[in-house]
Amino acid sequence: MIDYSVWDHIEVSDDEDDTHPNIDTPSLFKWRHEARVERMDQFIKAGEDLEKGLAESKRKLTEAQKKTKNLSSSVTDDAKAELSKAQAEEKRLKKEERDWEKKLEDHRREEKKMPWNVDTLCKEGFSKSVMNVKPDVKEETEEQKEQKHKTFVEKYEKEIKHFGMMKRWDDSQKYLSDNPHLVCEETANYLVIMCIDLEVEEKKALMEQVAHQTIVMQFILELAKSLKVDPRGCFRQFFAKIKTADQQYQDAFNDELESFKERVRGRAKIRIERAMKEYEEEERQKRLGPGGLDPAEVYESLPEEMQKCFDEKDIAMLQTVITKLDPTEAKVHMKRCIDSGLWVPNSRADEGDDKEEDATYEELNKEMGEQKIE
Repeated sequence: MIDYSVWDHIEVSDDEDDTHPNIDTPSLFKWRHEARVERMDQFIKAGEDLEKGLAESKRKLTEAQKKTKNLSSSVTDDAKAELSKAQAEEKRLKKEERDWEKKLEDHRREEKKMPWNVDTLCKEGFSKSVMNVKPDVKEETEEQKEQKHKTFVEKYEKEIKHFGMMKRWDDSQKYLSDNPHLVCEETANYLVIMCIDLEVEEKKALMEQVAHQTIVMQFILELAKSLKVDPRGCFRQFFAKIKTADQQYQDAFNDELESFKERVRGRAKIRIERAMKEYEEEERQKRLGPGGLDPAEVYESLPEEMQKCFDEKDIAMLQTVITKLDPTEAKVHMKRCIDSGLWVPNSRADEGDDKEEDATYEELNKEMGEQKIE
C-alpha cells in the first residue's frame, strides 16, 4: 500500500485564488512567501545549532574519557582524587550528550511533520554544467603559415586547379563534398595567386572563371567564421543560400567578385611593371661600359653635335667637334664616352687612365686608324 497522506499537508502561499476583494493579492502572496521562508531559515538554523552542540559534547566526552583512562593507571592519592573528578565529569558529559541527541531527534521528528511547500516538494538530484570552450590555439608564425601553405599545395595542387575551373554551383558543391579537405584558407590563397598568374599571362576569360571560384571559397570561409564552425561543416549552407536566388546575397556576391577582379588586375599590372623594371635593369647592367656608365645615358648627355658624330660614325666630324669645345668640357665628355664604351681607345691608351684621357683629347687625330665607335 502506498501512503498518500503526505500530500494532505502542503503549505500553499502564492497560488490561492480566493482572496478578499479589499486585499492586494500580489502583496498577500509576497508576505506569505516571505514569512514561510523566514520560518524555514529559523528552523534550519536551529537544527544546525543542535548539530554543533552535539558535536562539541562528543568532543568533550572523548577528551574526558582519555583523561580517565590515563589517571586509572596511577596509584597515588592525588591521582585517585583526580580520577574521581574525571569519572564524575565523564558521567555528566554522557548525560549532556544524550540530551543533545534527544533534542536533535525531536527536531528531526518535527521537521517530518512540517507541511511541504514549493521548496521542499522536490530536491535537485544532481547538477552538472558542461561548457564547450574552444581551447586557445597558439597563433602560427609567418614561417609556419608559409610552410603549411607550401605543403598543402604540393599535395593538392591538381584538385585545387580542378575546382578553380568549375562553373556550375552543383558541380562545385559535389566536388567539395567529395574533397572536403579543400575547404580551407590554403585553397583560397592558391586560387588568388592563380588568378594573378592568369591575368599576367593575359588569359582574361580563364582568370574571371577562377576568380568566381575564389569568391565562392572566400564566402564559405566568411560564413564559417560568422557561425564559429569548421568551414567543412557549412559549405552546403552557402550553396543552399546562393542557389535559392536570394537577391541581396547574390548582389553582395557579385559586387565582391567584381571588386576582386579589379584587385587582381591591379596586382597583375604591378607585377608586370616590376618585371619590366627588372628586365630593363638587367639590360642596363649588360650595357654598362668598363667605367660602369650606361652608354645610352651618356649618349643622351652629349651635345647634339657629338651625338650626330656617333649616329653617323664619322670620326673626322667628331675630331672637328671636339676641337671646337672647351678643353675641360671636351675632356669630360670623352672620359664618359670611354667609361660607357661609346669610344674604345687603341691599345696604347691602356698604359694608364690619366694618359688615356689625355691621349683621347690631345692626340685624337693620330689614333684614328685603330679606333672604333659603337
